[in-house]
Amino acid sequence: MSQLEGLRANSSQFTLEGEPFRILGGSIHYFRVPRVYWENRLLKMKACGLNTLTTYVPWNMHEPERGTFNFHNQLDLKAFVSLAAELGLWVILRPGPYICAEWDLGGLPSWLLQDENMKLRTTYPGFVDAVNLYFDKLVSVIKPLMFEEGGPIIAVQVENEYGSYATDEKYMPFIKNCLQSRGINELLLTSDNWEGLRYGGVEGAVKTINLQRLSFGAIQYLANMQPQKPLMVMEYWSGWFDVWGEYHHVFHAEDMLAVVSEILDRGVSINLYMFHGGTNFGFMNGAMDFGTYKPQVTSYDYDAPLSEAGDCTTKYQLLRNLFSQYHSEPLPDVPSVWERRAYQPAVIQQHLSLWDSLHFTDKPYRSERPVNMENLPVNNNNGQSYGYTLYETTVTSGGTLNSKNNIRDRALVFVDRKCVGRLDYKTQELALPDGKGERKLSLLVENCGRVNYGKALDEQRKGIVGDILLNHVPLRGFTIFCLDMKPCFIKRLGSGQWKPGCKCPSLPGFFQARLHVDGPPSDTFIRLPHICPQGWGKGVVFVNGQNLGRHWFIGPQLFLYLPGPWLRSGENQIIVFEEQQAEDKILFAENPDHGKTIDVYKLPFCTLL
Repeated sequence: MSQLEGLRANSSQFTLEGEPFRILGGSIHYFRVPRVYWENRLLKMKACGLNTLTTYVPWNMHEPERGTFNFHNQLDLKAFVSLAAELGLWVILRPGPYICAEWDLGGLPSWLLQDENMKLRTTYPGFVDAVNLYFDKLVSVIKPLMFEEGGPIIAVQVENEYGSYATDEKYMPFIKNCLQSRGINELLLTSDNWEGLRYGGVEGAVKTINLQRLSFGAIQYLANMQPQKPLMVMEYWSGWFDVWGEYHHVFHAEDMLAVVSEILDRGVSINLYMFHGGTNFGFMNGAMDFGTYKPQVTSYDYDAPLSEAGDCTTKYQLLRNLFSQYHSEPLPDVPSVWERRAYQPAVIQQHLSLWDSLHFTDKPYRSERPVNMENLPVNNNNGQSYGYTLYETTVTSGGTLNSKNNIRDRALVFVDRKCVGRLDYKTQELALPDGKGERKLSLLVENCGRVNYGKALDEQRKGIVGDILLNHVPLRGFTIFCLDMKPCFIKRLGSGQWKPGCKCPSLPGFFQARLHVDGPPSDTFIRLPHICPQGWGKGVVFVNGQNLGRHWFIGPQLFLYLPGPWLRSGENQIIVFEEQQAEDKILFAENPDHGKTIDVYKLPFCTLL
């Protein structure tokens, strides 16, 4: 138990252990960085001159099914925080339960949406009950890590950017009480953007601000709201995230440095969001929807000071020079760079049609009406969270298929397992060809990522969420397959009837290659080439059973980060699930090419809220 006083905000300057303290923070999310690289990334943080680690805690990863908790291996929060302490870093924990983070549903578990009346981020009883059970477990993990217990956690954030949601005035006091009633006594913080500040605080917590530029007198606005309190930028956006079909966002190092310098000159504490972004491995990316649905890419490089693969960028070097001025001792040496390799191309050896893989799924569900993925009776009745869902029924005519905008988010449409088109938010009608007798109509629906920010959180059910009409008549009599593509499913595919090569494949399908690694494995980037009209189209990549994430030729991301620790010396299995079109090989590169870029500093400020 610590006898010293923790982080305090009793004047215009923070104090820690009774001494003035400036928070020089950076965000790294343990769930986005391979565990074996945690130490490397934290050492680079320390060598950059930062003194505080901040991290979110993703509820949907830690409680994937009701009452089933996972705080082990890649999700060992205690180990991550303890490692930060060993390396001499303080920690600010941001446990949500909502975290935004460009993460599916802002970190909230999708099984919450099984309740058709659910009101997320409110004191709706179903949400309150779930939060209480989760916080019972979470606080048992984090309480021993608090400063008063001798641990490194000096502050805890209450929820996240609630001022931009602000639908229930009782909610923030409830979350604050969830922490304090379970014995969390460290300093409490809230964080909001400029517009959300007036709605997002809670009594007894210090307000902080999120921004990228010093517009609208933002710092002074915060100072006026809470006089004689320390000022902090909880999220200084060091870059920005990407969405499919648009350019890669960059924030030039010199522009960033000028703002960070001014923030520090004013005596304000700062946290770089992100210091190191990492990767949205698997299906965990979020989405934006401000009138147009835009799913985010797999990479969370963020144009941060440390790249997706952990490289020290120009931003890192400039920040290190700047932060060194706030230390009386020389900064630690920067850890050496680890080798990456461009492996030889991996040739596709065999393929398996999606239709021939269906018997490896869980038992299909039969329903008169379509059922959204969250309400399917799978995963111990917790529903399907991620991936694809296949809906099949019979039709006896052609005509106009109308989705009534009930496809979430994108469906390939097949008649007798031949693709006839696509339905999504923009395309809601499709002509089905005429034919004789009964024919099988199949809709392969992809959850492209749930919205993580804004007012639409309650509407994030995926799959088919209402009636689909054929010639104005609702379709009935569905057989529904859950294709969440978990590791156990990918492993079962090994006993499938694979066909050699990839000539004239049946699509969608799975394409398998072998990568031989000589010596210890190194990091690399997978490149699925597309030179119109040839090449790979859209799908998912699995390496030794691990879901790397989505690929899509529209970009901007065209390279998937493959951590060396996910490979092994000798033979490695690569499986590409491909929806549209396939190629005969998979390429590798030492470094990604981000393609065309757009400077976020030139975008209107409102587009970054």
